[in-house]
Order: sequence, then C-alpha cells, then structure tokens
Amino acid sequence: MLAGQNLARVGEFTPEFPDAESLHIGLARWNRRRLAVSAPHDTWRAELYDNFRMARLEGDFVEAFRGRIAHQIAHVPTDVAGFIAWFEALKDAGPGQWDPLFDWLASSADLEQMKWFLTQEAAGEAGFDDLVAMTQVKLPARPKLELARNYWDEMGRGAEGGMHGPMLDRTVEGLGLKPSIEGTAWQSLCLANLLTAFAATRRYAYQSIGALGVVELTAPTRVALVAEGLARLGVAPAHRKYFQLHAQLDVEHSRAWNAEALTPLVQADPTCAPLIAEGALMRLICGEQCFETYRAHLWAHHHPLVYAAE
Repeated sequence: MLAGQNLARVGEFTPEFPDAESLHIGLARWNRRRLAVSAPHDTWRAELYDNFRMARLEGDFVEAFRGRIAHQIAHVPTDVAGFIAWFEALKDAGPGQWDPLFDWLASSADLEQMKWFLTQEAAGEAGFDDLVAMTQVKLPARPKLELARNYWDEMGRGAEGGMHGPMLDRTVEGLGLKPSIEGTAWQSLCLANLLTAFAATRRYAYQSIGALGVVELTAPTRVALVAEGLARLGVAPAHRKYFQLHAQLDVEHSRAWNAEALTPLVQADPTCAPLIAEGALMRLICGEQCFETYRAHLWAHHHPLVYAAE
C-alpha cells in the first residue's frame, strides 16, 4: 500500500505551497470559498483566475495520486460479479481496515482524547450529502435514483431533525469542539480535499462513486466503536446519535449502492470499473493515513506503551 511518507509527496508543490501540509490547508480554504453560497461581485474575473490556479494544483494532486496506485488497479476485474466481489472485499482487506485506533477509542480513550479525535474528524468532514448531490449529476437513471435515495436519507427524509449534517453539528456543539482548518492534521484535510475534488470535477465522477461507496461499505464498524466509546464516557444520546445511526444505516446503504449504482454502471461500461476502484482505494488510503496520524498523536502523548508495541 501507499506509505504515509509517499502520500506526503503526492502533488505539485510551489513557493506558496511548498509541502503537503501547506498545499492541503490551501486547498481546504479554497474549497470552503468556492462551495460557499455567494452573490454576484465585481471581482469575479480575479476569482476565476484564482479558481484556475487552485484547480490546477488540485488536479496535479489527484493525478499524482492516481499514478502512485496505478499498479494496484491494473488487475481489477471488469466483469460485474468479479468487480463487486473485489469491491466488497475492501471491507476486510482494504487500507486502514480494522485499525486498532477504534478499539482503543471504544475501550480506553478518555473524554479529552475522544474530543481531539472528533475535532479532527469534524474539521475534515466534506459533507456527504453535498458530495452525493454533486456526484449524481447526469448519471444514468438507475444509479442516479440510488444516489437520490441515499441523499434523501442524508437529508432526514425531509425532516430537519433527521438531517445527518446538523446531527453531527449537534455533537460538535454539545461537546464544545472547535474544529478549524488550521488546527487539523493535514492528512484529514487531504481526505476531504480528495472527496471534494472527485465530486466537484466531472472527469472524476466514477472515482467519486467509488469513494462514496467505499465509505458506506467500511464506515459501520468504525462508527459503532466511536459510539461505544462515547456511551462509555457518558456522552448524552443526542450527541452520539450520528454515530449510532450510521453504524446501522450505512450497512443498508452499502448493499443498495453496490446493487443499484455500481452494478449497472459496470454492466453498461466495464471500462469504468478501474476508475471506480481508483476512487475507492484512494479514499481508503487517505483514511489509513489519518488513522496513523491520529494514533501517533494520541498514543505518543497519552498511551506510549501501546504505541511502542504497535
């Protein structure tokens, strides 16, 4: 798999962004600007030039990343049955799966350690509902309908109290977390930047479908352990509901995504299978780097014996 130190060298660096940390802080700030609701203004031409400059840096990052994992994609099956089997095997064998961080969060982390972890996760959250909405543009009917159903669940099926994004916001507010771009590990920003690049750029639509699908596939075990840790620490049910919900709902989402989005797309065009696989692997590799970074921080500062044995 792609090692962490190699991921730090993925992308085109400039005097303004001389390393991975500065690049992903820059991309995160740009993503916040470009996706924000705005209004007409006199500096739109300058904004277009800035968007072009940042989009080139984003593209350099994604293309370099694609190049680094090309050998892992070379033999991905392109028949439907073979591809779905390969994809579903990522749940157990993919990068970052069964990382010991999550058992530790469930059983041993104290409240301050859990808060630090959740702050990193919240700051790196790209907004699954918006990513799905951007990805579904111009898809064929059957995959489009599946992404629409997924989006409707993310939106609480029309009830504000059930919307998933605000549910996570309530966790952040209830625990007094202060997520910020500057206070977040660049690996977490990198993950969010990757998902945003996929969803906002139509040439990466298949990669986005793979990345979002693998989130649904792999998240339930991790979020269940986070929910377990929050319950152990006495966190109020309303502030752990987001994690409890996704521990159950994402199992159903994954099954439907594979059957109603991945299957018809690969059936119609087998050449899209490696592109979907790329997105899935790249998302998992970014997650793996986050988990390694989180462990290095949490265990080196608070749990040195476990970290040394790791």
